[in-house]
Amino acid sequence: MAGVDRSSSIVEYFGGEAGYRCGYCKNVTGNLSHGMWAHSMTVQDYQDLIDRGWRRSGKYVYKPIMNQTCCPQYTIRCRPLHFQPSKSHKKVLKKMLKFLAKGDSPKVAGDVTEEPMDSHREDAVACSFVLKNESDISQSELKPLNVEETERVETEDNAEEELKKEVESEPPQTCADKDSAGSSERSDSAKLVHATPKPGKGADLSKPPCRKAKAIRKERKLHKLLQNQTHTLEGSPSQVEPQVLHSQNSKSKANQPKSIEDFIFVSLPDDAAHQLEVRLVPVSFEDPQFKSSFSQSATLFAKYQMAIHKDTPSECGEYEFTRFLCDSPLEAENPPSGPDCGYGSFHQQYWLDGKIIAVGVIDVLPYCVSSVYLYYDPDYTFLSLGVYSALREIAFTRQLHEKASELCYYYMGFYIHSCPKMRYKGQYRPSDLLCPETYVWVPIEQCLPTLEHSKYCRFNQDLKAVDEGCIKELGQVRVLHKRTVMPYSVYKKRWKGPSDETSVQQYASLVGQTCSERMLLFRS
Repeated sequence: MAGVDRSSSIVEYFGGEAGYRCGYCKNVTGNLSHGMWAHSMTVQDYQDLIDRGWRRSGKYVYKPIMNQTCCPQYTIRCRPLHFQPSKSHKKVLKKMLKFLAKGDSPKVAGDVTEEPMDSHREDAVACSFVLKNESDISQSELKPLNVEETERVETEDNAEEELKKEVESEPPQTCADKDSAGSSERSDSAKLVHATPKPGKGADLSKPPCRKAKAIRKERKLHKLLQNQTHTLEGSPSQVEPQVLHSQNSKSKANQPKSIEDFIFVSLPDDAAHQLEVRLVPVSFEDPQFKSSFSQSATLFAKYQMAIHKDTPSECGEYEFTRFLCDSPLEAENPPSGPDCGYGSFHQQYWLDGKIIAVGVIDVLPYCVSSVYLYYDPDYTFLSLGVYSALREIAFTRQLHEKASELCYYYMGFYIHSCPKMRYKGQYRPSDLLCPETYVWVPIEQCLPTLEHSKYCRFNQDLKAVDEGCIKELGQVRVLHKRTVMPYSVYKKRWKGPSDETSVQQYASLVGQTCSERMLLFRS
């Protein structure tokens, strides 16, 4: 280990929380999770953590205890590069276009799609939960001493061996690597039988989307036409090829399904009734746009929380808003090979005719855009802003991928099969769920049959497979103690109090070897 990197993540592990109220089944003490307070965190560390089932709410980072919690929460990611909007998604996009162009809105306020109108990130924990777990460590204790002191301490207890292990790191996977890995996982799980959904529980995600009869008739007619042309002009190949190709090209172009971009980037008429602008604003009080729009954004948050979640004014003031959605542990990074906006936490603000009507809170990470929360003006519920913003964020991920090729996933938070109202996230296809035991991604179609029989499931069908990222040597865990960075093996010798090895072992097993040897675990 060399000296202390100024951008090292610093976390304070709290262990397993006592049960608290579940927002899905309303069980008073059934929601169980491990948690830690992130004083600072690099985007790569957070990327690695969410790929092990962690998720942040403000600076509090938590991981559900999947085999014990009342409503298991599976990390879900969508693959935007292959995403095609469903019929209901297109309905939402068309409704927005019609509203912007003509000002038309449904006569009945409740006229929405079959997908829930609440935020599609309802799994974010409540503000009070974040505040309850706030750290009381002073900032001075979090500043490591100079590099020389750290290096001196780390030479204790076979530091050369630790240096070798610290330097060795696995190269980042490209999207192609991850897709090929996903395909191998797919073959492993192919033996699963697709279960038919129960009546009233929505579409069968194990089957391909339905096609319109009109499209099928057109395809048959084209096929018959091409056959006739081939027989008629059989003696002159040079004439057949151009005609057939022209017919194929014109028909295929006409029948090509519309993408999200075809709807959201269409030009509005000059006399459009409304103007919608989406602004990406870094979450930083040093940013002029964020600072100037803070008051309006906080007021909208309070309006949303009181109307949708029935919060009291004291539960959704500016202080709660700041801690919940503005305080982020992520350190902003802007490498040359990254997206133009850089990595970090952002507010994607939806401005309608000069006022904010919705804000999507997102994290831009090395491999994905991670959705954190959405709040919107309840007066515009008829626009299905939860669905609309999710589609915009999928399109945004595609846009970032053009500059940063490894950034190719959209993380939607948690999929909760035991809560029917949260199943709609599975409609953003293709998508994958994270196996809670081996931390590999499995296509959601292969997970649904097992989830119908048990709320907690291991998705990886290879029974011999284990967590490849598990901690292999506890002594290598990096610790920050008395402002000095050291491996746990050295800290353990110096510490005179009660043994904390059980807690450190639990922390290391949950964050994995890579993060445990890169992040700094604060010890008082």
